[in-house]
Amino acid sequence: MKVTLKVFRYNPETDDKPHYDKFVVDAEPTDRILDLLEYVKGYQDGTLSFRRSCAHGICGSDAVRINGVNRLACKVLVQTLRSKKITVEPILGLPVIKDLIVDMESFFDHYLSVIPYFVNDEPPPMKERLQSPEQHERFEDTTKCILCACCTTSCPSFWSSEEYIGPAAIVTAHRFIFDSRDRAGAERLRILNDIFGVYRCHTIFNCTDACPREIEVTRAIGEVKKAIAIGKID
Repeated sequence: MKVTLKVFRYNPETDDKPHYDKFVVDAEPTDRILDLLEYVKGYQDGTLSFRRSCAHGICGSDAVRINGVNRLACKVLVQTLRSKKITVEPILGLPVIKDLIVDMESFFDHYLSVIPYFVNDEPPPMKERLQSPEQHERFEDTTKCILCACCTTSCPSFWSSEEYIGPAAIVTAHRFIFDSRDRAGAERLRILNDIFGVYRCHTIFNCTDACPREIEVTRAIGEVKKAIAIGKID
């Protein structure tokens, strides 16, 4: 089948404003959108720029908007879109560097602000720090985040203010706040208890719908809100 790929283009060195280019590509129903982008870059326009790495839905680097919805280009099949016209654009709310590549610096600044690593300054035990299956289950869902930014850049609160810490950072904080072995939960809650912190979320569920790892993002944000409200971690 022939597919028309409408791709957002912007090169700040040569373009006054963004525009779209159309490419007609021979595609199989089981081709991924990343395959189509690779074909265009390899055979039709070598100047097309986009991010990709593992191409297996693990690295999160190829997040784009496909027909208006945040997705990983490596996970979306042509047949699932049920259309021979496919529009590919950069994710919203972050500055465009070139074509489908956005500047992720502010996104990762927010991520780093929530102390995204295990903290425990207690004397190490003779063996590992034990944890029950029930304790691990408390935060297991949020360990699946791959930092693709699909959730954060689908959020209207983030679109309105880049200062909002965003769903991805809150999901990362959740992963450690509810880890029974970690000791920096209270500090993370203090960081998130801010005008641009967790309460900037208005429970729209865009983030949950956009997550390629099917993390219940809105639920996790609600649990962090509750932990702040009651002043403890349950």
